[in-house]
Amino acid sequence: MPQAVKFNTNGEEINDIDLSDDIFNSKINEDVVHQVVTSQLAKVRGGNASTKTRSEVRGGGRKPWRQKGTGRARHGSIRSPLWVGGGITFGPKPRSYNKKVNKKMKRIALKSVLSDKLQNDGLMILDELTLDQIKTKKMINLLDDLGLEDKKVLIVLPEKDENIYLSARNIPHVKTLVLDGLNTYDLLDNEVILMSEEAVRKIEEVLGE
Repeated sequence: MPQAVKFNTNGEEINDIDLSDDIFNSKINEDVVHQVVTSQLAKVRGGNASTKTRSEVRGGGRKPWRQKGTGRARHGSIRSPLWVGGGITFGPKPRSYNKKVNKKMKRIALKSVLSDKLQNDGLMILDELTLDQIKTKKMINLLDDLGLEDKKVLIVLPEKDENIYLSARNIPHVKTLVLDGLNTYDLLDNEVILMSEEAVRKIEEVLGE
């Protein structure tokens, strides 16, 4: 069974806690992680680029000149893609870039990244994570005490906490997520995952077999 050191908010070690073997010591499946992250990034692509075909460009209803006898090439419309101001051939149209990934793959990816973070000192667990008021300076001091002042940190909360969220949102290298929004990309995109023991237990409940 994997173990992790539990700290207090002053950065002092308290004791070791046992973690779920199924979640924090699972086999790291890089292929599934890649597929899930690719799917996440694809969803944020706009896909709104749009060009007009020759049938959508205004004008061009009349044949510009007769078919024969002018010495010029034959044309049926001044909105042909061959003309400046004409339609676009095979141009982009609004589309969805979504890639389907099933729930099982998402769970495997989360377990893989959590296991990797634990193995590479990228997971820090606190006995509790609270602030008594909204104060960015207090959050900065907390991170300094934990030795995370120069790290890219993801704070995972078991439930919404306005004091934590609002105190951290103006710190450039810190992102806050509620447990419901936990995702593979954000776990990978940050050096250290900071959470309370309560958040860890809830993750074990949600992702546990």
